[in-house]
Amino acid sequence: MLRLAAFAVTSALAAAAAAAGPLPPLPAPLDGLLAPPDRLTIAMADTGNRQLDREYRLECDPVGGDHPQAAGACARLDQLAKEGKDPFAPVSRRQLCTMQHGGPATARITGTWNGHRVDATFRRTNGCEISRWDELEPLLPSGRS
Repeated sequence: MLRLAAFAVTSALAAAAAAAGPLPPLPAPLDGLLAPPDRLTIAMADTGNRQLDREYRLECDPVGGDHPQAAGACARLDQLAKEGKDPFAPVSRRQLCTMQHGGPATARITGTWNGHRVDATFRRTNGCEISRWDELEPLLPSGRS
């Protein structure tokens, strides 16, 4: 008899849950707690400017770190996210690129952005890589001397 009562209660709860439909999304403040914050480390080298050749930290929401243009860099990343772009994606191997050299500057960006792990390398070795770099200004300072 006890099993029959437990089955009836379980069935009633299941039917009520099915009738109620899916659970609503989490409120915005709780949703933000589930995603990791935007925290990036940017290591610059061979820019031709010794002041730029170092490692920077960038935090967004709220803006922080020691990046020299933190607010602008976070604003640029927010803009790219709203456009649905992944600025850290590598250039497609199928992409045709102009054969131009934009200098020896390199940058490596690691951390978390928009809820995703980032580990991207940037160089100015051809037209596609130069455009990719320039799209991230001011996160990546201009590689132009």
